[in-house]
Amino acid sequence: MFKNALSRHAWLFWIVAWLVLGAGLGLRDPWPADEPRFALVAKQMVESGQWLFPHRGVELYSDKPPLFMWTEAVAYLFTRNWRVAFLLPSLFAALGTLWCVVDLGRRLWTPRVGYYAGWALLLTLHFVYQSKKAQIDPSVVFWITFANYGLLRHLLTGPAWRWWTLGWFAAGIGVITKGVGAIALLMLVPVALAALLRPLQARMAVGGLGARALAWVRMPVRAGIGNPRFWLGPVAFLVAISLWLAPMVLVATHSADPSYQAYLNDILFRQTAGRYAKSWDHPQPVWYHIGVMFSMWLPLMLALPWALCAWGRRLGRLDARYLLPLSWWVLVIVFFSIPHGKRDVYILPALPMACLMFAPLLPGILRRAWPRRIALGFAVMLTVAMLGAGLSMWFGNPKFEGRLLDGRGFTDGGRALEAALIAIGAWGAASLLWFGRRRPIHVLASTLCGLWVLYGLLITPVLNDSSSARGVMTLTAQRIGPDAELGLVAWKEQNLLMSQSKTTNFGFRMGWARQLELGLAWQKQAPQRRWLFVQEPALPACVDRLRAEMIGVSNRRIWWLVPYEARQTCPAAPALAPNDDDHQYDGAD
Repeated sequence: MFKNALSRHAWLFWIVAWLVLGAGLGLRDPWPADEPRFALVAKQMVESGQWLFPHRGVELYSDKPPLFMWTEAVAYLFTRNWRVAFLLPSLFAALGTLWCVVDLGRRLWTPRVGYYAGWALLLTLHFVYQSKKAQIDPSVVFWITFANYGLLRHLLTGPAWRWWTLGWFAAGIGVITKGVGAIALLMLVPVALAALLRPLQARMAVGGLGARALAWVRMPVRAGIGNPRFWLGPVAFLVAISLWLAPMVLVATHSADPSYQAYLNDILFRQTAGRYAKSWDHPQPVWYHIGVMFSMWLPLMLALPWALCAWGRRLGRLDARYLLPLSWWVLVIVFFSIPHGKRDVYILPALPMACLMFAPLLPGILRRAWPRRIALGFAVMLTVAMLGAGLSMWFGNPKFEGRLLDGRGFTDGGRALEAALIAIGAWGAASLLWFGRRRPIHVLASTLCGLWVLYGLLITPVLNDSSSARGVMTLTAQRIGPDAELGLVAWKEQNLLMSQSKTTNFGFRMGWARQLELGLAWQKQAPQRRWLFVQEPALPACVDRLRAEMIGVSNRRIWWLVPYEARQTCPAAPALAPNDDDHQYDGAD
């Protein structure tokens, strides 16, 4: 009977995971800031056949390694639908992360603990929010978690040299995914310290002085550094990195094109060690990631007050199942707290191990009165927030609604969005009525799962046109006609990605003034059929706005169509407004 119940639990978990993470697949296009960038690079890979050196428009794209864009491009080759393909890597990465956590919990404790860890991860806001986006982070979280899985399989349940080697290999793939995959190897820091300090602890034990302070070095792990197979791990790490790095360096160093050497220098130095040591964006205080955990790692972190004492007791027993993942969690937070620039997604790789650490304690914690009350209160709060926002927008006229409608340009007055919010709130209310106060954990799980499913099915299609630039680019294509050509000035990746006309761009990183100069010269070569598509801050004063056309608002930016007759009086290099003529790409959308 226990096996049947566990089997039903497994089926329920994986069906819900597919629904929560996959709801909305194919119903939207890439949204800024990063999704259009990666999708555009992948699309150009497919169209050009140039996969080793990715391009954004006419320029090489060196901000990130190309592995994630490769997965998007391969997904398109299988599906032939970019709306599906661009989200598939994140979907499969999230499911793979869940599998690693569930299976590791099962092997270190029990199958029940494994699914507690899985549910904890699936219900955490930060995990699902990022997993439903086509950014690199869900993929790098998977590779880091898979690396942790392989290392812990060997260290705690081994010897398992195949998993040891796979763990190192996954860390290497994580490096060529985003550069930070090597943080998985921080799992070995406490093991290495224990090996180094074990002789000292033995000498102190003989002398009777302070041996207890170093008692943790006796934790039961199986590193096996004396075994020749130990070195298969580092070799696998280097092999994984070289799969991309070796051919890229070889081609770049032998190319006569200086842009390839610039690409090599930027991606190997400026975008890795340079970005970490001298962050140029997202400045935050040193305690920033603590705030992220207590805000975005909900509802998981609501159990922290009861978990702390339990962890302390288990660490006192030198339980390596807790000592290694908890030490790694702390080291990751410290690692990303050092640089000046910080973002919430930087510490997302620590979340799966955090869920694994909570999982053995959750059955006991959730039997207590106050954790159950807090869980119910959290579900009620979410329900009231969604229902209240939807009803106030439907029947009232709040100021935030006006700002939202102005920025999005809804043709239905925002009614579809308001109805979606009411539907989410109604689902939460129905969950409360169905499960009642006696099953608060079920209420919380149902409310959160319903929120994400309805968000994917109802809200994302409503926001898509204005968020993805599809709306403004469709209007542009209709306005200029099928035979016209479009030149992009001060553009964003979503404009080129969503363009339905024959499109030319003049670079992305260069200043707007130079883009405009090249665009004007390009248009002059065929004035009857060429139009410029210009972001409003880059529109010079010499353009006659009565002859130009404000084509729409997208991503809170105003876009203009400029025919040749609207700019006849412009000089070859017109001046832009102050602070715009020196605009340079800064990596932000």
